[in-house]
Amino acid sequence: MRRILHRCSKLQLHTPQQFLLFKQRDYALWASGTFVSNIGTWVQRTGQDWLALTELPHHSASLLGTVIALQFISPMLFLPWTGTLADRYNRRHILIVTQSTMAAIAVLIGLLTITHHIDRWGLYVLTFLFGTAASFDAPVRQVFIGDLVGDTALPAAVSFNSISFNAARFIGPAVGGFIINATSTGWTFLINGASFLAVLGSLLLLRTQHGRNNTHAKDQRFIDGLGYAWKHIELRATLIMLALIGTFALNMSLFVATMAVHVFHATASRYGLLSSIMAVGSVIGAALSGFERANRYTSLLYAAGLLGLSCTAAALAPNYWLFGIAIISVGISALLFTNVSNTLMQLATEPAYRGRVIALRMGVILGGTPIGAPIAGWVADTLGPRWSIALGALSCYLALTVGSLIGPKKR
Repeated sequence: MRRILHRCSKLQLHTPQQFLLFKQRDYALWASGTFVSNIGTWVQRTGQDWLALTELPHHSASLLGTVIALQFISPMLFLPWTGTLADRYNRRHILIVTQSTMAAIAVLIGLLTITHHIDRWGLYVLTFLFGTAASFDAPVRQVFIGDLVGDTALPAAVSFNSISFNAARFIGPAVGGFIINATSTGWTFLINGASFLAVLGSLLLLRTQHGRNNTHAKDQRFIDGLGYAWKHIELRATLIMLALIGTFALNMSLFVATMAVHVFHATASRYGLLSSIMAVGSVIGAALSGFERANRYTSLLYAAGLLGLSCTAAALAPNYWLFGIAIISVGISALLFTNVSNTLMQLATEPAYRGRVIALRMGVILGGTPIGAPIAGWVADTLGPRWSIALGALSCYLALTVGSLIGPKKR
């Protein structure tokens, strides 16, 4: 007990620094605009899952898994270019283009859905295009946060960014479920399209020219960034753990949707409530990730183990409310794992390589979804949703084992 109290006394929460970040006008603008856009994102995700799982012809968990796969296959397909773009060109200008593109696609899906012209093939194509724009947006956006606040405040900014994203996750699905019940699924896409105006406005209002291209970047080819990451044992081990967990354990929307619809026979509102409940855990996990740690890699291993236990509990939950309690723990551990990996990889990487290394991280953690989501969907259809979540738990235990064996010896 004395040892535990001693360690706790050395923990320093970044919360004061997080709020000090808002004294910077540009960061305050960016964070506020992003929060509004994040709410729209979760409104659309709720509508997209509901559309694929209940409304389209031949709706099924497999169809939903295919939609999720198409949305997240782009980070791997375009990996050689996304990170290089982030290191070579003005990141602010890239974000304006990518955010505008995603807004236009969201509006198009919404209009097609409202007018009953959407089918599964149309949803497949538009989801892939949306994911393509997002694949260029994500690594740039991650590194752009560092441009705004600097390396010293980066852990606090990463933590606050996740708190914001998951606070929006608490609001968005509930709003999305209400909109589906009150109007139609198409409006969830239109609302998301409109929400992009907030982040676009913040980018246009920034006073300082953040995100300028790195004219001194070393070896700007993607292959050089890959080699840099692979020769650093901490980065290499983290990427392998991310691949395992990202492929099978982070299919959260599929897990929640299939359990809600096929096991608990929930309405759209109760499905949206489950997503919001998990967001509570995600916000807690994001806040906990702001603690200083003597060794972030050890924290990554703990988070992988906790995620495995949480998925196991969710798979075994006998009713709707106990499942809701279990996915709070899933949200906490998933956010701890993803945030710690983000901060660890950014701070362990030289600035000249950071865009490509973060693109590699995004490609690995999201690129596994096109493999894992269809498999998880097939398992949910064939064996049941509980076995799909159990597969995710197994991947966490495997990642913990592999990460312990090949990771840094000094922790």
